[in-house]
Amino acid sequence: MGEFLSFLGSNLSDFWVNTGFANASWGNLAMLIIGCFFIYLAIKKEFEPMLLIPIGFGMLIGNMPFNLDAGLEIGIYEEGSVLNTLYQGVTSGWYPPLIFLGIGAMTDFSALISNPKLMLVGAAAQFGIFGAYMIALLIGFEPNQAAAIGIIGGADGPTAIFLSSKLAPNLLGAIAVSAYSYMALIPVLQPPIMRLLTTKKERVIRMKPPRVVSHTEKVIFPIIGLILTTLFVPSGLPLLGMLFFGNLLKESGVTRRLATTASGPLIDTITILLGVTVGASTQASQFLTWNSVFIFTLGAFSFIIATASGVLFVKIFNLFLNKNNKINPLIGNAGVSAVPNSARISQMVGREYDPTNYLLMHAMGPNVAGVIGSAVAAGILLGFLL
Repeated sequence: MGEFLSFLGSNLSDFWVNTGFANASWGNLAMLIIGCFFIYLAIKKEFEPMLLIPIGFGMLIGNMPFNLDAGLEIGIYEEGSVLNTLYQGVTSGWYPPLIFLGIGAMTDFSALISNPKLMLVGAAAQFGIFGAYMIALLIGFEPNQAAAIGIIGGADGPTAIFLSSKLAPNLLGAIAVSAYSYMALIPVLQPPIMRLLTTKKERVIRMKPPRVVSHTEKVIFPIIGLILTTLFVPSGLPLLGMLFFGNLLKESGVTRRLATTASGPLIDTITILLGVTVGASTQASQFLTWNSVFIFTLGAFSFIIATASGVLFVKIFNLFLNKNNKINPLIGNAGVSAVPNSARISQMVGREYDPTNYLLMHAMGPNVAGVIGSAVAAGILLGFLL
């Protein structure tokens, strides 16, 4: 009987050692709370649910405590585990180009083609990237790390992941979560900046309706766009190539099945895998550091600079335009590449001051230009630093 009780006690002890309760730390608890908060924001507040639910649940998966010495091969950083295999799409950088393929297949560049000067607004918003880059350098980050942090200002999660996987893989989790967090908080962060930097008179500026863009122009645009951008920035080819390829699938009119697959099942699948694995990568030991705090702070500065740069650029640009061609500065915020959310914010704030003024189509011009701009900026930084 004594031997049986000893055997049973030994088994129970071994069982307890391998439970999550025995291996839990305050860091695990903190990250589980953060994951639940992300899910709350997605469901209750409807902040980017397609992103925050996979990332939030991924945080729960990645931060469930277990015995690292048990050889279970279930952690995202354990070689040979299922999660580690899925995470290679992030670390190797092939999830982001597939996301860009889907974005291209969903995007209508008509607003930009009909009014090419809106490309400058999208370009101006990229100052946020380089502004945050310089600030990160000043506070002590290495150039590679500073560049990966700065890209958060483009409000483009896939580009942030692509660049950080190349330049600062050790900061990838914090950068990705920061980028997607600020994308989700666009409705909260951008309107106060837009109101602060514009006058009531500027907010009610009416822009000319965009001209009708021909099918030929739509087909030529992705071809010319690819050639011009990648001749200047070859290192941006993985993102820009897939973006313009996806758009050609959409606009050609003869590859509807491929365009539907790219913009539907494919991008949805990659978004799920990307969100869950990025969330799971934020294990407490890797994520709860002072670097993460600095990254979130710099990400906020980057995003604020990007939004302000777009609005201020339009105000300055208007000084050189005649009265009939003025641009409403409220669309300057759309230069960040969060398509179409930032364009919707332009429309929302504009209608607060003139319910009959529809800015959405105009805002889509700098919005899609911002997608191209953030990919170009990433390519420039890769070319300098890799």
